[in-house]
Amino acid sequence: MLKQIKKGRALLIVFLPCLLVFASCFQIVEDVTVRKDGSGDAVFTANLSQSKTKLASIMLLDSVNGYKVPSRADIRNQLIKLEGELREIEGISNVTHSVDFDKFIATIRFSFTDVDKLNRISNNIFEEMKISPANKSSYAYRNDTRTFSRIYMHEPKAKLEFDKMKEADKEIFKSATYTSIYRFDRQVISQSNTSAKLASSKKAVMLQGSVLDLINGKNNITNHIKLAN
Repeated sequence: MLKQIKKGRALLIVFLPCLLVFASCFQIVEDVTVRKDGSGDAVFTANLSQSKTKLASIMLLDSVNGYKVPSRADIRNQLIKLEGELREIEGISNVTHSVDFDKFIATIRFSFTDVDKLNRISNNIFEEMKISPANKSSYAYRNDTRTFSRIYMHEPKAKLEFDKMKEADKEIFKSATYTSIYRFDRQVISQSNTSAKLASSKKAVMLQGSVLDLINGKNNITNHIKLAN
């Protein structure tokens, strides 16, 4: 989880990778809609708006604390490149991105033919950024059992890598949050993660947590969601 966020997640998480190290607070949002046949839509957002004043000043500089400060063109080009790569993946369509340099919010959207394509996208991003993920995370959907699963397995490597960071770099994770939202076209019967909240419509599940807790293995976002017929 650590390297994903430090350089850009995956998904989760890849949109303003160069600026995350300068933000005092950021939020990663994963919003996935899954239809009965396993197809769906996904929206991934990196929200650095709480640090927008600081970031606006930093972007006027060439480098800070040994990190090169990306220009707006650098960030746009990276998003355009990512969008192009996602378009090349079979089963992925309607890929678009947006970036707001006033609020420092970046988003990428796409549609998928089946949930497994989300795993392919994560792997594609890791390969592009030459990242060896510090956790095992995947998505699964079975229509026969009407079950959607978000599987997360913490690995001690995340904590070891975090401990090697400079204290100033560690600070950015103290208030960083991760939010996952899963939406369905039928009601949720049950879910395994007791920390997740069910919407009043019973067709959406939300889970929020601290990025630092994920790094330290104190939080688990694994959730097996059972759906109605």
